[in-house]
Formats: sequence, structure tokens, C-alpha cells
Amino acid sequence: MTKLSKIVSLGLIAACSFTLVGCLNDIEQSRPNNNGDLPLQQECPYVEGELIVKFSPAVEQMLASRKVISRSDIPSVDEVLEAVGGYELERVFPYDKRSEEASRERGLHLWYVVRFSGESTESVAAKLDKLGEVQKVDLNRRIKRAYNGKVTPLRAEALSRAAATRAGAAAMNDPLLGEQWNLINNGNLFLKDGVVKSIKDADVQVEEAWKLSTGHEDVIVAVLDEGVCVDHPDLKANMWVNSDEVAGSHEDNDANGYVDDIHGYNFVRDSGKITWDNYLDSGHGSHVAGVISAVNNNGIGVSSIAGGDNGKGGVKIMSCQIFSGQMGSSVLAVARAMKYAADNGAVVLQCSWGYVSGAANEYDWGAQGFHSLEEWKMGSPLEFEALDYFIHNAGSPNGPINGGVAVFAGGNESAPQAGYPGAADFAVSVAATAADFTPAVYTNYGPGTTISAPGGDQDYYWDYVDEAHNYGEVGCILSTLPYNVSESGYGWMEGTSMACPHISGVVALAISYAAEQCIQLTPDQIKELLCSTAVDIDPYMVGKKEYRRYVADIGPLQPMQMDLAPFKGQMGAGQVNATRMLQAIAGVGTPIHFPNIYIEEGGSVAIKASRYFVDGDKKSYKVTIANEEVATCRNNAGELLFEGKKVGTTTATISVTSGSTTEQHSFTITVRKGAGNNGWL
Repeated sequence: MTKLSKIVSLGLIAACSFTLVGCLNDIEQSRPNNNGDLPLQQECPYVEGELIVKFSPAVEQMLASRKVISRSDIPSVDEVLEAVGGYELERVFPYDKRSEEASRERGLHLWYVVRFSGESTESVAAKLDKLGEVQKVDLNRRIKRAYNGKVTPLRAEALSRAAATRAGAAAMNDPLLGEQWNLINNGNLFLKDGVVKSIKDADVQVEEAWKLSTGHEDVIVAVLDEGVCVDHPDLKANMWVNSDEVAGSHEDNDANGYVDDIHGYNFVRDSGKITWDNYLDSGHGSHVAGVISAVNNNGIGVSSIAGGDNGKGGVKIMSCQIFSGQMGSSVLAVARAMKYAADNGAVVLQCSWGYVSGAANEYDWGAQGFHSLEEWKMGSPLEFEALDYFIHNAGSPNGPINGGVAVFAGGNESAPQAGYPGAADFAVSVAATAADFTPAVYTNYGPGTTISAPGGDQDYYWDYVDEAHNYGEVGCILSTLPYNVSESGYGWMEGTSMACPHISGVVALAISYAAEQCIQLTPDQIKELLCSTAVDIDPYMVGKKEYRRYVADIGPLQPMQMDLAPFKGQMGAGQVNATRMLQAIAGVGTPIHFPNIYIEEGGSVAIKASRYFVDGDKKSYKVTIANEEVATCRNNAGELLFEGKKVGTTTATISVTSGSTTEQHSFTITVRKGAGNNGWL
């Protein structure tokens, strides 16, 4: 079987419903089409003059360089490349001392980008494919947004009115929570002319879940998307900050291979500067981030699933930017983003994208995507290995999750199969529903679909008009937006990519609760909990769903119908239920134990003791070390600083007394040359 990956012209989907939605003359203009590039079929589907090659372990010593190199020192490879002119090789994944061992265990250190000129990419690929020193050859396929995106901004005066009239008795005091049916649905949002299009509790059931947890600041969600507006007042406090990097230094202070990566990294432009203000940006990354972790109960804007409580807690958002304006992404950028997320502490991968479904209508979409797991693995081997790395190497053996959870949008082609990578059995693929548990008219469903969540359905709610005469927007998802997109900083979007962050948010909330209860879960247990606690929505898959396709500058078209029967048993396990999921955690997982400590001789390791004891921030700790010639410990308000004195191993205990009860954990401290911090995040 050939090692060369299949050339597939695939578009990125799921940012918004593929319906062409416009605006009326008397309302604020919607954002332009975010595609901006030539249609997929008119452009080469891969980057010319560039290949991604996985070499054989037998020649890895010849490729030990951590930087760009001008030749491989592998005779057969250099012979091929010298014949085509100038060339260079670069490791796909930059060297990072902290993760190099894990990278080598997974074979990721063997992946190189090969850049060349003078001959066609396919020709060079075919030649390299024949070499015994080459395991795999992957074309650096372009990944683009193949949709006509739309966002409807919320007017500033509407936000001001909401702030002035917000109800103090609400679960959170965020003024727009009453418009977020996706979080709290009282069943009274869509009632017109005797027709009800909402059902009480057809939401993510987060209100009762907030009584258990509102989010934990040590839990990080990586948003692979457009850049997140890191300065947004409803997002800023919950943005991940790389404390080991010095802002503006233009140096790689933490030696992870990326310069100035304060809030994440811009993999489109290979820069630490996250951007969101390009004219053709839709604000999509900021929108999904707000669903997950806009700051809760701060008296401004929207609420979110895991955004904490008035500055306390709140899961952190890491912005892994893979789109910017007209610039498309590539397999190389996506793979790097996945590994970066795992290596820098993220435990949830939020991916509101995916390839067009293998069952999509070719007339509408120009091509079909991958049909099976094996086809995707063969067609995109680098992407597969990077995602596999995230799932197995994120988290920590000492934390609330050992591994990572990757969540993908299922797709917006109305196709009876979810798109890859989300359709893979080790990922989570999300279908979209309306406010009455019915499938959104655009959603993919069927094989590969894991679970459903609210995604909005403008075509279904076409006859419901808000105060600005935005048709159907009240039936979409309201969240944060950059101010260059919306004067208020908020607005509506719809799609399976809006359903996707609801699952990422609930997963992050579940991991937060596990952290607070000092329980460890695995990715498989998280997925099982998602499915086993979901709400059965099959009873709603009967009859016909009437809607009107809404087209830009035209308005609602003729009535249409969708038969709901084919969706029965095809929307995954049902609709996510955050409360049930958190309540079920107590019976799953294993208790977290204070970790063994590994310290470099002469170095130190800081450990937050509160991570390993329930209500740990309210307790005091006593650490006893058997041999203080090997290591010592200083307690600074619950942060324990262990210092390595000389090479060796010693036993130690940490004890906590609460009333008449004492809890004690035993652990070992090992001091050695070249050890590193083994903290779980």
C-alpha cells in the first residue's frame, strides 16, 4: 500500500449554517462572506512546493537538528531533493524539553516539513514515497472555510436596555442571560399565533449544575478557530496566560518552541500575536469562547457554561488561531495547534470545524469528505497522529483528567453522516438542535454523531423578529464578539459550530467539578458520562418540521418541510445534560493522590496543595520529609515549594486536619540531574 496520503479537496465547515442569510435595509449590516478566497475547485487543494514527511526511526540521528536544515544527510532523500533545486527541512513540531520524551514515544519527532522548488509537488511526493527511509508522505492540504458565514450583531442600545432591566433573582446577574435559551429555556421564548417552538428545559441544563461547580481556573480549553478577542471585558479574565513567557520580549522565554505565546499562538502567521480584527474575520473564535467561558455573574453581557462566578473560578481559554481574514489554514497549522494545546496544559480541544461529510450532496458542496476512519487516517496521517497525541498526552496522571477530550462540530450539510475528524470513535462529534429538541435544519446526523446540543435554527424561527427586525435571530445563539464585528461586543450565530462549544463547556465544567472533588477521570469516562446522562430526544422525531430558507437581501423564501423520522436514533446519545453529568461523576473515576515529586538538583518545584484535597483552599498543610538532606519544603500560603538539595530519593507525607479528622498522603521525592516539573497542568 502506498505511503502517500490521498489528495482530497476538502473545505472547512461548521462555522455557521450554510444558509445564505442577509439583512434588511433598516438593520445593522451582517458581516461579509468570510470565505474570501477562490472556490475550492478553482485552487490547488494543497500547498505547492511543500510536503510533510515522516522519516524512518533508522535515520532519526541524521535529523537531530532542532532548527531548519539545508539537507537531511540521508543520501537517498538528498539525491531526490537536490535534483529539484534548493530545498530545506524543518521539524513539524518544535523542540520542547518538557514534551520531547512524549513526542518521541509517539514518533512525532520524525515528522518534517520539506520545502523545495523546481518540480511539481506530486512528482516529488511520488519519488519520496518510494524510499525505504520514508514512512509516510502527507500533502500539506489547504483547509478553508467553505461556507457563507453570517453573524448578526446585537445593537449597543439593546445591550444598554438589557443591563437596565436585568432581574436580580436570575441564576447569574449577566443582563443577556434572559436571551440565552441555550442555557436556560423556560419554554416561553417562541410562542406565536398559538404555535409553540420551544420546550422547557430544551437547553444544556446548566442552572442546577452551577450549584455544583461554575468552573475551575486550572482547567484549560484550547479554541482552534479564528483568534479570540483576548481584551473583551467578558472574556479577558478567563483567558489563559502563559506565566512562563514574558510579554513583548520577542523571545521564547519558556523554551517551548513558540515566541511570545502569552494567550496561545497564531498558527496562521506563525506569531504569538493573536488577531481578531481583520475585516473578513467574523468573530467566530470569540463567539465560541464566550459560550464556554464568558465571565459569569459580573453584571455585564452574557453568561457561559463554565465561566466561574464573578471572577472566581472560570475555565481558561487558550486561543490556538488557525484562521485569519482571507488566509486559509493547512494541515500543518492544525497539527501544530493540537500538539501545542496538549503540551501547554489544555485538556479540552474545541474544534468548531471539520471536513465536509462523506455523505454530503456533491452538487451543493463540490466534493465529499472522508467516508471512514481508515480513509481519514490514510488521507491525513499527520493530523491523525497529532490528534491521537492530544487525546493520550494532555492532562496528567496527577490531575482530574489523564488525557484530553477533543470536541468537533458535526457539520452543516444536512448529511446523514458526521464529518471527520469528529466522526472518529475517539473524538466527540456534535449535532445541533433548536429550542424544542428538534434537529436544526442544517445539521449533520447519523453515523459518527456522538451527542446533540443547542446550535440555533434561524430558518425555523424565521417569523420571530427581535426589536431590530432581525428575522429568526432570537432562535440563534447569543455570545461574545469583537467590537470590530459588533458595536455592543455581542451577537448571534448558528451552526453545529455553535452546538460544539456547548459540549466543550459542559466537559470543562465536569472536569472542573472532578478537580474540586479530587477525582480523576479518563477521556473515555468523560465520553461515557456525556452519553449516559444525555436527554432522550427521540420522542421529538415525529411529523414534519416547517421552516423557510432565509436568503441574503431577499428574506424568507417559500415554506419548506423536513421529515423528522429519519433523525430518530441518529442524533447521537441525545441532548447534553450538564446537571446529570456532574451528579454522575461521584460514582466514576478514582481519587487523586498527592503526586511523587521529581526535582532537578539545585532546582525547585512549586505544587498547589489545594489540588489534591477537597476544599483544599480552605485548609492548612503539614509536610514532613524523611531526609531533608535530599530535599526541603517551604509552605507559602498553600503553595508548596520543594527544593532539591542533592541527588537521591526520600519519602515524605502531607497531612491535613479538619476537626477531628486527619487526611494524610504519602509520596516520594526524587532529586536527579535534568528532572522537570511534573505538575498536572
